Amino acid sequence: MTAPSTKPTPLSPLSPVDERLPVRRLAPLSAQHVLAMVAAPVSTTFLTGQALGLTAAGTASLLSATLVLCGAGTLLQSLGLWRFGARLPFVMLPGGAATALFIQMAKDHGPATATGSVLLAAALLFAVLPFYAKVVRLFPPVVMGATVLLIGIAMIRVAAQLVTGRPGSPGYAAPSAVVLAGATIACTVLFLMVLRGIWRQTAVLLGMGAGTLIALTTGLGHLAPAGGAGGGPTLPHLLPYGAPHFDVLAALPLLVFSLTTLAEITGQTVLNSETVGRESDPARDVPRVARADALISVFGGLFGTSLMVTSAENIGIGRLTGVRSRFVTAGAGVLLIAVGLLAPVSRVLASIPAPVVGGSALVIYGIIAVMGIDMLGRTAPGSAGGSTVIALALTAGLLPVVAPDLYQGFPTWARTVLGSGVVAGTLAAVLLHALFRAFASGGDGGDGGSAEGGGTPPVRSARPAD
Repeated sequence: MTAPSTKPTPLSPLSPVDERLPVRRLAPLSAQHVLAMVAAPVSTTFLTGQALGLTAAGTASLLSATLVLCGAGTLLQSLGLWRFGARLPFVMLPGGAATALFIQMAKDHGPATATGSVLLAAALLFAVLPFYAKVVRLFPPVVMGATVLLIGIAMIRVAAQLVTGRPGSPGYAAPSAVVLAGATIACTVLFLMVLRGIWRQTAVLLGMGAGTLIALTTGLGHLAPAGGAGGGPTLPHLLPYGAPHFDVLAALPLLVFSLTTLAEITGQTVLNSETVGRESDPARDVPRVARADALISVFGGLFGTSLMVTSAENIGIGRLTGVRSRFVTAGAGVLLIAVGLLAPVSRVLASIPAPVVGGSALVIYGIIAVMGIDMLGRTAPGSAGGSTVIALALTAGLLPVVAPDLYQGFPTWARTVLGSGVVAGTLAAVLLHALFRAFASGGDGGDGGSAEGGGTPPVRSARPAD
């Protein structure tokens, strides 16, 4: 009879990731994680509410839903349930890039179609997980970089419209709004320069607070009171835009994006596993993370948000503090749910002036564009193949931005595909990368990775995405 092994398993109670902390330590550590990530759900919700013309009360309800879903997703990723969640200290956020695509689809096809697109994208993510290893190879850094850069550029355009307002509306491009947005950006930059540690990670949120204070004290803006001033809980509204409308062509931007997230999830999972000292096993853990993302995204679609994604933002806190326990992020999930249901918080936040939101959004999505540039910098773009892939992908993606009427004479399905810079650029990058790789493989028998500048490494050694 073989003696039982005494070696601890990855999920053993002896593992640091499974350490249970006393409440007096758990509470402040969990609050620290909330402070580090709360700016993302708040700012993306404001951006969505302003872009879609929601009332202050509607924005407050959407913010409540977003925070509750962030908390539920964080709990699911941290604690795990069956095959959902990798039991790692992850937090979940509304994806900034996904929000950009959601808003654009809502503007082009209506919010009900955008909601249906979220549900279709979540279903696609579930469907492709059995083929994870093959799908993730379609999105090496050169493709991901081009996609993220184009999303950042597209979203900067949307954020600018929050500052100026809609063309033809009263007060369009008012100097006071531009000045207020600029003051918000300046305050955010100042906080980024002078703050350190966990406080620096809240610079966007603090910048929004400073911008609101400037608006109130100088008369450059005013709060938009949310309806229902009572102190009871704020409850998210089911299907706030009506019954979902399913249009596969209109959903294409989010469908493509949902596939690209597999590459990012791989990198984040490897990085988080290494941070907590757990053996990395992407084949096991990445599908669990993706399933949790897809499940929470389904509820996100039902309650009016875009795709929800697991974030790497808080991994740095684990490295900084040395605390590896997944129960700390689980505590953060509980706090997020509580804050999401607290009416005064969501109603006050939902009343922030639009130029303040737009100024903060310009900072956030400018950073997303820089992330895309950083990812492209990893791909040896000086090579002939890499330069061509990047150049043509960006050209395909920027054409609908600089020449919006370029495809107006094409059939509807072609306008939907080619008229979205993100979809056109991503598809161009995927196809060109595959062609250069196949050509290089046929020429020298190699995999062609270096020739195109960004061949996909084996799954176990995938580079973490920002």
